[in-house]
Amino acid sequence: MLASRSSARFFVSIRAVQENGGPIRLIDIIRSVPQLSRNYFQSPSRKALFRGIHTNPSLMSEVIRSNSLSSTNLHKAHLTFNQIEPPTLVVWNHKIRGFSQSDNPVEAIHMYTRMHHQGITGNNLTLIFLFKACARISDVVFGQKIHVHALKLGFESYLYISNALIHMYWMCGQLGFAQKTFDEMVDRDLVSWNSLICGYSQCNKYKEVLRLFYAMREANIKADAVTMVKVILACSHLSDWEVADSMVEYIKENNVEIDVYLGNTLIDIYRRRSLVDLAQSVFDQMRERNIVSWNALIMGYAKVGNLTAARKLFDNMPKRDVISWTAMITSYSQASQFADAVKLFQEMMAAKVRPDKFTVTSVLSACAHLGKLDVGWAVHDYICKHGVEVDIYVGNSLIDMYCKCGLVEKALEVFQAMKDKDSVSWTSVISGLAVNGFADSALNLFSQMLREGVWPTHGTFVGILLACAHVGFVNEGLEYFESMEKVHGLVPEMKHYGCVVDLLSRSGNIDKAYEFIKKMPVAPDVVVWRILLSACKLHGNVALAEIVTRKLLELDPCDSGNYVLLSNTYAGADRWDDAIKMRELMEDGDVQKPSGCSSIEIGCHGSKLLP
Repeated sequence: MLASRSSARFFVSIRAVQENGGPIRLIDIIRSVPQLSRNYFQSPSRKALFRGIHTNPSLMSEVIRSNSLSSTNLHKAHLTFNQIEPPTLVVWNHKIRGFSQSDNPVEAIHMYTRMHHQGITGNNLTLIFLFKACARISDVVFGQKIHVHALKLGFESYLYISNALIHMYWMCGQLGFAQKTFDEMVDRDLVSWNSLICGYSQCNKYKEVLRLFYAMREANIKADAVTMVKVILACSHLSDWEVADSMVEYIKENNVEIDVYLGNTLIDIYRRRSLVDLAQSVFDQMRERNIVSWNALIMGYAKVGNLTAARKLFDNMPKRDVISWTAMITSYSQASQFADAVKLFQEMMAAKVRPDKFTVTSVLSACAHLGKLDVGWAVHDYICKHGVEVDIYVGNSLIDMYCKCGLVEKALEVFQAMKDKDSVSWTSVISGLAVNGFADSALNLFSQMLREGVWPTHGTFVGILLACAHVGFVNEGLEYFESMEKVHGLVPEMKHYGCVVDLLSRSGNIDKAYEFIKKMPVAPDVVVWRILLSACKLHGNVALAEIVTRKLLELDPCDSGNYVLLSNTYAGADRWDDAIKMRELMEDGDVQKPSGCSSIEIGCHGSKLLP
């Protein structure tokens, strides 16, 4: 009884569709009788009826089209397609289109080859889908074969075919063919221009992007947001800010809609130029924003040093990603607000956001400056357990952190485990060894560095000279200093001269240090003179201390340290009247002596103790 009623509804639905004057489509029948029971199709006679519908290409075309456009249902479209006898061109196109935009676009080419072997000639839609597939897999050889087919079929003048060709050629890195196709077009639309502009932009030919934009304006083609994104990016890469500003005027004058991509591009270009007020203005005008919009503006405020505004934006973000956290942590670290950087990193970990190599590099730098070994060690442990990429920068940051926290052995472990090392890696370890009292190891490592063909830097020689100063290797240190320019072509900088003065002064050769200063090819700065003055105090050389102090007062009369050092030198020589006079001279000159303080860590918080 149930089967009879269902059968009646089935055929009534067919008749209803016919009476409405439309073609009979399976999709219409199924929609008309949603209550068709599964049992109805189980009987042999009815199975035969349904199988007949399944093999009918005109009835199944809609089913294949909808399934082909769904990545999850593409396999269903393929199963249905294989039952059709024979598939029409429309059905073939549905399948080729589906594969062209799937995760496996090469199947579109296989489908076309199969169709071609069955004697079916494609139409303009077939070729457009194939060009898209070739573009996605960068198969320019097959793309050119299809281009020949298009010429044979007389489609060379079709606008959409030419646009698809331009896109395919530049995606395959063949800008010459893309330009040739563009030049041969009788009619061009905005898509034609944008396709070629995108191609030149993708291949980093930014002057060509601007050339095309100007030609496009002469052709009276109005640009859209896609065009302007590429043009603004070209200006940014060329650092042509005058042209960039003229492009912004074009956007305003022509009412180009600022979508999220154009808005983000404008924010970024203003960020690079430190024009954060203009970046904020674009941000406020955007109807739609994404996480990139927020991140770009945060980095803009951080660049100009306005961390308060950057943090306010960060706190107001509807959603944050690892870039958001890293941008804020890096901003704190670069502004020497290391405690804030570490605290925010701890909040990031509590929020279950996985840091990347850029995050850990910044937080390790902060730990190094604060001496927070516990946090740095925890970060290293996290890196090892969670597979964070350890590139040269992360490795160097770990070395620097361990050296500054006094764990040179751990720094050496990291250094030896690094697959790739640069001069910074070697310099960090050498300097760390020198500062922590392992001068011999530092000098041995420097020799190994030279044997392995790694070229030393100015920083490397600072570490070497420090090492020599710590162990009193005066002659060796002077030889290393001489080798900088003679052997390695490195012109000594002020810090190297300061290291030599320190080397000579520590060993008691104060007069030699003074002679060295007088022979310097550059005028010594206050740091160099102050190193010598400290040595004079240590060794009780009052006469030289007076000479050096006069030099320091000429260069920096407001630094209380200059007065205090000479006063203490007098006191050490029992010249108390002179010591008092220096103190009075400091008071008469209204030279302020900064208050001293000590810093201790209680639990996880740092505290300063004032005297």
